[in-house]
Amino acid sequence: MTSLASWSAPTTSPAKPSTPTLWQRIRRILGSYAVRVIVQAVLTIFGVITFTFFMIRLMPGNPVEIKIEQFMQRGLTFEEASNQVAALYQFDPNAPILQQYADYIGKLLQGDLGESITSPGTSVISQVLRFLPWTLFSVGIALLISFSLGVLLGMAMAYWRGSLFDNIVTVIASFIYGIPDYVIALLLIIVVGIQWKLFNPGEMRGGVDPTIPPGFTLEYIGSIFKFAMLPVLVYVMSSIGGWILTMKSSTIATLGEDHITVAKARGLSEGRILTAYVGRNALLPLVTRLAISIGFVVGGSVIIEELFQYPGIGRNLLRVITSRDYTTMQGFFLIITISVVLSNMVSDLVLGLLDPRVRLGSDKGE
Repeated sequence: MTSLASWSAPTTSPAKPSTPTLWQRIRRILGSYAVRVIVQAVLTIFGVITFTFFMIRLMPGNPVEIKIEQFMQRGLTFEEASNQVAALYQFDPNAPILQQYADYIGKLLQGDLGESITSPGTSVISQVLRFLPWTLFSVGIALLISFSLGVLLGMAMAYWRGSLFDNIVTVIASFIYGIPDYVIALLLIIVVGIQWKLFNPGEMRGGVDPTIPPGFTLEYIGSIFKFAMLPVLVYVMSSIGGWILTMKSSTIATLGEDHITVAKARGLSEGRILTAYVGRNALLPLVTRLAISIGFVVGGSVIIEELFQYPGIGRNLLRVITSRDYTTMQGFFLIITISVVLSNMVSDLVLGLLDPRVRLGSDKGE
């Protein structure tokens, strides 16, 4: 007979964890913060593409009608103008709009942006590659300058808040921040250029001196910087006020945090506190805004580039809108949309990495 001392309860093997099903894996992947942000960006781009396609065709007139009117203004009859336009353009404005949309999406999925309607034989992507570098150069340099100066001035104003320097720069930043960029450009041309005669507005129109042969020479590169100087100055003046005021507000909020007080109590130098503690934390709110601003670099400024005849995306977008060049308009709007949406997506992902509360709150559906 078996004694009670030798008896032991039957051992049960630990339950093996159940393998997640395929549907559970898919839900887990789709439920992650990064995937949702990426999917949202893709859907936004598709939605804007569709909206843009139909909206530009609701504009009064089409490329064929506008070209016919231009020929009739030269003395041709309607029939003669229509025949010439039919020989120039391979675009049928009377084709079903859904068929046009299906053809556009099909080519777009193959990476083909199509050809220009008003410039037969010229691909849209070639025009984008031709004008995009000018806008990236001018607006990109302006963004770098305005952001750097705005961060430095805003931090200094917050550190010496209430001083004469703080009051003067705050007034100036608030004033120029409320002035539209095209008003600054007009004042620069009329007052500084024409009245004060500090430069000749007629000689500063364009992107480069046409008399200088293109090449990697100091003369040609210097001409590029010279002709970009006025647009860059306008972009900097119109945006630096926002960076200054934002950085000042963020730095003041950071200076009131407990870890700054602890750092001062430890006897750390003012320079180390300002750079290692205040600067890094105060810059975090500006990271998202900077990423979004980078996306708008591609859009540039239509009015500024037109005023200075700068050969960027903005000026040529105005030209193709006037001529109703549908395919080129779609290509320009597509590039601008992608840059803006991708910059927002990157800012969301970076913010999720810097602040886990954003990522975790989104994963919980908060």
